[in-house]
Amino acid sequence: MSRSETSAGPRRGRPGYDRPTLVRECVDMFNRHGYEATSMGMLATHLGISKSAIYHHVESKEAILGEALDAALDALEAAFDRVEALSDGPVERVEAAVRATLQALADHMPEVTLLLRLRGNSEVELRAMERRRTITRRFGALLEAGQADGAVRDDVDPRNLARLALGMINSVVDWFRPDGPHTVEEMVRSVTGVVLAGVRG
Repeated sequence: MSRSETSAGPRRGRPGYDRPTLVRECVDMFNRHGYEATSMGMLATHLGISKSAIYHHVESKEAILGEALDAALDALEAAFDRVEALSDGPVERVEAAVRATLQALADHMPEVTLLLRLRGNSEVELRAMERRRTITRRFGALLEAGQADGAVRDDVDPRNLARLALGMINSVVDWFRPDGPHTVEEMVRSVTGVVLAGVRG
């Protein structure tokens, strides 16, 4: 589904759910049971509405997936847009990228969790995975600039260093809970420190 379709505004079905709320509930089910294993019947039971009522909100299960993935990827891409527009030095831009990525992850954790579990079984998933690879390349370019400046370690290829750093960042979805004992700000600060310690020259 294209972004223009997902940004057309909420479509209402039975009372009690608008489109954003329904999508959030469905994403939660996808994350708990797996996208492939979650049927429209399961979603209907979870939501307490009929399958036909779901179709008043969304066109298909894949449309729900596409909307959720767009939310995650749009936030991550916007974070890199802001970082790449900075006039700071290379290491400051790397730090800004780490912080911005962590913040986007925290703001869209269910959607990012879904993104990280993709298997590439559909066109929607393949497009999302290519956008994710582009983000990795953009982070690699920031790290490469840091290597040229002497601020980032140069014993690892910048693309591989980006993969390693993003792997650490993405692991946050497995252990951080916004309603847990630590705030988002504390998480961003501590994880940023660990990641930077690993990439600095």
